[in-house]
Amino acid sequence: MLDLLMNRRSIRKYKDQEVPKEVIDKIIQGALTAPSGRNKKPWELVVVTDREILTKLGNARGPASWPMKNAPLGIVVVADPEVTDVWVEDSSIIATVIQFTAQSLGLGSCWLQVRERLSEDGKKVEDNVKEILSIPQNYRVECMISIGYPDEEKTGHDIETLKFDKVHYNKF
Repeated sequence: MLDLLMNRRSIRKYKDQEVPKEVIDKIIQGALTAPSGRNKKPWELVVVTDREILTKLGNARGPASWPMKNAPLGIVVVADPEVTDVWVEDSSIIATVIQFTAQSLGLGSCWLQVRERLSEDGKKVEDNVKEILSIPQNYRVECMISIGYPDEEKTGHDIETLKFDKVHYNKF
């Protein structure tokens, strides 16, 4: 697990290669093991493989969402805020599990923030994504995750660059 953590990096460029359904199913299986506060699991996942929809999502926020345009797979993390007041945290946990599961299967990924972000035209990115994916208005969109076979190489984290000075024991 530590090797997986040390080597995961945000990947924004993907090969033009579909992710097989069996691999997508494994990503979803891993995601559904994600813990949530009081096991409420307020999230829903929208799995996107349609190139036209991926392109629309890639334009939803301007350049910040472009990795979605050339990804063969996108997963949008949505939550029902009426289920729990910690939906942001729970959604963030499942999104992270998605990224590490994808990494463990030889895929790269990039978190594309949606909640509290504006598009270049000043519109809420969340509204753009809801419209593209027909998400009910009472749901919230935390993020989109672009996923695919990496078409760029990044080195893992060096232990020397980890911010151990941000760790405090017994008191701040």
